[in-house]
Amino acid sequence: MAKEAFDEAFDKAFDKETIDAKVREGFPLAHRWHNDFHLEMPFGLVNDPNGISWHAGKYHIFFQWNPLGIEHKHKCWGHVETADFVHYRLPVLALWPSDVHDKDGCYSGAGFVEDGVLRLVYTCNRKEDDVRTPAQRLASWQGEKAGARKDEIIIEHEPPGYTAHFRDPSRFCKDGREFLVLGAQTEAEKGRAVLYEKEADGWKLAGEIETELSDFGYMWECPTLLSLPEGDVLFFSPQGLPAEEYRWQNLYQSGYVAGKLDLASLKFRHGDFHELDRGFDFYAPQVFSHEGRVLLFGWMGMPEREEEYPTAEEGWLFSLTMPRELHLRDGKIFSAPPEEMKALRKGAPQVFEGAGTESFGQALAPKSEVELEIAFGEAQEVCIDLDYKETGERMRLSYVRRTAVMTLDREGMKLGGRGVRRFRLEAADSLKLQIYQDKTAVEVFFQEGAEAASFFVFPTEDVCPELRISADGKLGKIEGKMWELGGFIWNAE
Repeated sequence: MAKEAFDEAFDKAFDKETIDAKVREGFPLAHRWHNDFHLEMPFGLVNDPNGISWHAGKYHIFFQWNPLGIEHKHKCWGHVETADFVHYRLPVLALWPSDVHDKDGCYSGAGFVEDGVLRLVYTCNRKEDDVRTPAQRLASWQGEKAGARKDEIIIEHEPPGYTAHFRDPSRFCKDGREFLVLGAQTEAEKGRAVLYEKEADGWKLAGEIETELSDFGYMWECPTLLSLPEGDVLFFSPQGLPAEEYRWQNLYQSGYVAGKLDLASLKFRHGDFHELDRGFDFYAPQVFSHEGRVLLFGWMGMPEREEEYPTAEEGWLFSLTMPRELHLRDGKIFSAPPEEMKALRKGAPQVFEGAGTESFGQALAPKSEVELEIAFGEAQEVCIDLDYKETGERMRLSYVRRTAVMTLDREGMKLGGRGVRRFRLEAADSLKLQIYQDKTAVEVFFQEGAEAASFFVFPTEDVCPELRISADGKLGKIEGKMWELGGFIWNAE
């Protein structure tokens, strides 16, 4: 195809003005399955959060987006900005395929501020005769009207010894040195993280991060390396881990290892790999640090499981999670919603409690936040249900003290994905939960953030669930607070 015809085809397919106008027409989101405090688009497929950064007094949140359909094709970047995670500017198309380098998709990457400019780095995807050619490219954010200006290719292809599954750059700075961390696959089909260092004459391969995970999946996606006062943390999403009874139960996982990285040898001495989320719908998170806070956004969804999401019939798929603030303690990440999310609360909480009972119920609002502590008393097994009584559906969380196992059971729902997830959770005398329930997206934080779980439920009718607590013996005490929540406030100005 001649260059002129090639350019014209892309200009027609990815007309930013037309796509942005269609997005504006889609807000406010009206369908009963559209969430109000989770970032979603009125059409198309959303996946990995990208380029999350702080610039000019705002958080900039980019994300993978196919505005042309609900397939994993035509990957672009969308963009929103917010100062407080509650008030947002409307999303716009930010970055899209436009030349031979990224004609098959603008894949994931990161954002950072350089000389007062918000820079982006991303993977260009190009395929010819089913042969993939990845390249890493810089771009500069020009504002929501113009989008991102594409700049130079800084890494032209994968290094020797690795396959073309080489992508998702993020920036890492330490001891005055600047690196890019990329997810990679060796020719032996083992997942790895690779470092490139910025030198005077360009980006040079520094080498592979030497972890203690020599055989840990066939590909590592979306790596981020942070150096925190408590230690170094490598976040990544390994593909190809075999499911076990209490871990690695999704198709693909997302987690981290924490320890100490020696930049001279690139040896990383670390503890166990921990999953960041135990729910059904969480993958490819992006983590970044700003003014001493470590924040995370995840993709609420799961690749290659699109048939489990009934919103596809309505023309859209997937969400981003709420933001989470992370803390590293003794080699373990604890997570919680940031303080800003309290602004979603509508007025004073409804306080509820019970004692010496084996069952308890509390009606929930259409969108709710619940803080709950259950003292076990005589009970050995406790169940917490989102009970959609009118439709006969139920989402159950159950905890068994003897085995210290939490179970997520979605078998009681009629639409969407089902299944069961189990994980270990230490709870000595009481079970503590913080539950955020949106229209379909639910996020739960256990034992003050020691674990988290994200999942979707799609009730067959537009009804509010009741929170039902039951046990196999008398509970010591139930204490709870429930807030009705509002949604994001979108401003087109």
